[in-house]
Amino acid sequence: MAGIVRDQWVTDRFAIYNADALDVLANLPDESIHGSIYSPPFSGLYVYSSSDRDVSNARNYDEFAEHYGFFIDEIYRLTIPGRTTAVHAAAVPSGNTGKDNYQDFPGDVIRWHQARGWQWIAAHCIWKEPLAVRNRTMAKNLAHKTVVKFAEFGGVAMPDQLLIFRKPGESKIPVEHPTGFTNGYAGGEAIPGELLRFRGMDGDQKLNRYSHWIWRRYASSVWDDVRIDRVLPFRDAKDEDDEKHVHPLQLDVIERYLDLRTLPGERVLTPFMGVGSEVFAAVQMGRFAIGAELKPSYFEQARRNLAAVDEPIEEAPDALFDEDFESA
Repeated sequence: MAGIVRDQWVTDRFAIYNADALDVLANLPDESIHGSIYSPPFSGLYVYSSSDRDVSNARNYDEFAEHYGFFIDEIYRLTIPGRTTAVHAAAVPSGNTGKDNYQDFPGDVIRWHQARGWQWIAAHCIWKEPLAVRNRTMAKNLAHKTVVKFAEFGGVAMPDQLLIFRKPGESKIPVEHPTGFTNGYAGGEAIPGELLRFRGMDGDQKLNRYSHWIWRRYASSVWDDVRIDRVLPFRDAKDEDDEKHVHPLQLDVIERYLDLRTLPGERVLTPFMGVGSEVFAAVQMGRFAIGAELKPSYFEQARRNLAAVDEPIEEAPDALFDEDFESA
């Protein structure tokens, strides 16, 4: 692997690198990736490290767009025709004065991808509970006292979005589900017990009520039962000078994408690996995962998480943010 690689861990199930992701991507062959899912830095919202190679350190929004464009181009080159990439994005507030506006970051992500040849094919809005968001972010416009005194400045718990893009061309290996969805349901709602007898049924899939139940939720434009606290451990990855940062991408979100749009044994890429959530989920679901992370402390946490990839996932207690009442 050319370029500066500080550390790496390569097995027959995954390959992770502590390196600049562009260096890692540049060394992968054309059309070798079946799918990718990641959460890029949200421009202007968080700074993840002091490295001048960190995309979050762009001096302004236009520079961020230019730098992020290199990743969009590289992932396009790597993706097999007809296959997809999934980008987790959210609107970015201009500040936290209580009177701020938002940058349409998801809309810009869509436009940047389309300008580089990707087809935008889907968007899933991930519902957030307002009080939990308020207590986690301390957003002033989400405080109840704001609507009591100045409701015109009252905010909403803006959703995250998972944006799906497809590379044009015919997929040589279609993603098929000949017996419907069989991996269970990645969400907070329980599958009705009377449907379990249809799981994995052969024959006419119009009659597969188990798979239909899952599909109707996965195909929804609003995912309202993603378990926000079902994430990998991440607190130990924070450095002392880190900004107060949110937790990783939820495993429910990752698993839904993988189940919908990739097959077991295929190669899944995440260029902003963080603490390893996308790699972890892909490996658990029988895919080969490739991840790159620039920040050493995040890479070390990803290593710890992947060392436990064969153990049951437990809800991280340090990721719970719900309170009965508003925090001070």
